[in-house]
Amino acid sequence: MTTIRLLLPLALGLAALASAAAGADVILLAPLEIRASPPLEPASYRNTPLPPYPAAAREQRLEGLVVLSVLVGTDGRVGGVNVATSSGFRILDDVASRAVKKWTFAPARRGSRAVESVVEVPMKFALSRE
Repeated sequence: MTTIRLLLPLALGLAALASAAAGADVILLAPLEIRASPPLEPASYRNTPLPPYPAAAREQRLEGLVVLSVLVGTDGRVGGVNVATSSGFRILDDVASRAVKKWTFAPARRGSRAVESVVEVPMKFALSRE
């Protein structure tokens, strides 16, 4: 909470500067990092078998990148999967989601304690060019 109080005046000052300059230029500022607790060691991949390319998608030459938002439990198992960014093709999004539901992760840790976390998983479907 102390860090938030220290960074709030800085954030408000930067917002005022950005507002004043908005008429002439747009300035992209680095994001502010606000920590309310000790650093978190993020979850990492453990067992991640990729799905086979869907036959119907292959026949239609469908390709794309899907980004999945994955809830990783304290035991490393997937608690839920949502499509954060669609590939543009439901068949690819569905195949990716079903595959990731079977994955396992090394859970995130706060110190020596495993904690629940959310991981964004990108999965690219690309056919080789012949």
